[in-house]
Amino acid sequence: MRSRSSHRRTPHTARRRTAAVALAGVAALVATAVQSGSATAAPDDTPSAASRANPAAESVRLTPAQRAELIREANATKADTAEALGLDEKEQLVVRDVLKDRDGTVHVRYERTYDGLPVLGGDLVVQGEKPGGTESVVKATRTTVKPATTKAAVPAAKAEQQALGAAKAEDAKNPDVENAPRKVVWAADGKPTLAYETVVGGLQHDGTPQELHVVTDATTGEKLYEWQAVHTGTGHTVYSGTVDLTTTRSGSSYNLTDGARGNHRTYNLNRGTSGTGTLFSGADDVWGNGSSSNTESAAADAHYGAALTWDYYKNVHGRNGIRGDGVGAYSRVHYGNNYVNAFWSDSCFCMTYGDGSGNANPLTSIDVAAHEMTHGLTSNTAGLRYSGESGGLNEATSDIFGATVEFYAGNSSDVGDYLIGEKINIRGNGTPLRYMDRPSKDGSSKDSWYSGLGSIDVHYSSGPANHFFYLLSEGSGAKTVNGVSYNSPTSDGLPVTGIGRAKAEKIWFRALTTKFTSTTNYAGARTGTLAATGELYGTSSAEYKAVQNAWAAVNVGARATG
Repeated sequence: MRSRSSHRRTPHTARRRTAAVALAGVAALVATAVQSGSATAAPDDTPSAASRANPAAESVRLTPAQRAELIREANATKADTAEALGLDEKEQLVVRDVLKDRDGTVHVRYERTYDGLPVLGGDLVVQGEKPGGTESVVKATRTTVKPATTKAAVPAAKAEQQALGAAKAEDAKNPDVENAPRKVVWAADGKPTLAYETVVGGLQHDGTPQELHVVTDATTGEKLYEWQAVHTGTGHTVYSGTVDLTTTRSGSSYNLTDGARGNHRTYNLNRGTSGTGTLFSGADDVWGNGSSSNTESAAADAHYGAALTWDYYKNVHGRNGIRGDGVGAYSRVHYGNNYVNAFWSDSCFCMTYGDGSGNANPLTSIDVAAHEMTHGLTSNTAGLRYSGESGGLNEATSDIFGATVEFYAGNSSDVGDYLIGEKINIRGNGTPLRYMDRPSKDGSSKDSWYSGLGSIDVHYSSGPANHFFYLLSEGSGAKTVNGVSYNSPTSDGLPVTGIGRAKAEKIWFRALTTKFTSTTNYAGARTGTLAATGELYGTSSAEYKAVQNAWAAVNVGARATG
């Protein structure tokens, strides 16, 4: 029997208080995505007045059964789709995700294999009137996938040694390779090449679990690429006040299982760094006391943040869970000792939160929970690799939706803003971790794109995309939103007029789920968001012009006027 409390907390001691649920505050390959067909960004047009979104171009909310049927249809027609796309007879498509618009248009995301080998950078999104339709296609690579050979000249052991060396160079702790390197086709950069992909486990230098992917040319032994698949980020903590939680009753006790949201569960790692730990449970269905010293407070934070993020994606964007299948991830709190971070991991399909310096500031706030859960969404849609410019876009996507979920929450104790990690005090001086209106204020992030952007840490190369989203939402210059003052500059010194956050978030979500691929870089992001805007509002709309101008304001492409 499931129980949802709806009372408010009164002063209390220990776990004795009113029957309330108390809450104390509550992730790359580099190339340009190829747009073709109707997904191609249209030429600059003279914009009309601000327009309403085209309802027919918005995605509908699919039930798990509806989604499963569309996937079944896509699988049944994938051979015909491959032929229609002119793929080599040795290439096969693997259905990964599917979305459907209100007008019946279906977007099917595929991975690709060649002669039975996975193709890294071979993903594509096909749009049509039904699963298998090929009216337009967005590809991660424009190159024909046909490696010179599928026979390795280099032993797998050499690839493994190279991967371990890469991990050690980053000061990894106890790096290990559990599974032998697998043969793949590397198609993300230049001519498709037979390669090995090796995954190194262990811990990163700061204690974060490691899942380092290293790609080695199987014909020459040259290292081609590497990326970290565990996505990290930070935020704030015990400041969302008293909230309602959805829990589950089992016998005479309650536990943090959310039956209304895919059975999301919240576990206590109790300073451990592996496994799931212990499911939070208790007799009174009251969780935490608002203090970080109470282990349940951080659990309530994480549980609440996961619920908010689930509801946001379902109610605003029509997506039923991270994978769109109605299945919830799970959360783990109290990871490690003095661990100042939080992360998403595909391997466990879970969010994990440390307790911060001195174990006094659990990183479990609304925007952090949404940030980490969004890494899961990105992994299951665009698959933006966690390195280079696409890694920066991955991080920015999590920051963007971390902010929009915070606005969506409407929590008076943690009001919506364009600041990331403003309550955690991770720097020790009360300043946010990141600023979306002027990213460079954190001392490391970049306000605008430049040619070397892909060589810096993804948390800082995210800056131009964060800045773009702020400008698109609110515009440039000085203004106050929810009591927070902003003053956003532009790289060209020209003003930008915002279209509002509600429209901006619709555009970014549609681009992420139907236009971006694993190799999308900043130029590709501009193309994808313009394509999404054209479908939603028209290519002659004020919104289309605003997207052009906001990108130009961060040095990506030209203004609407040229």
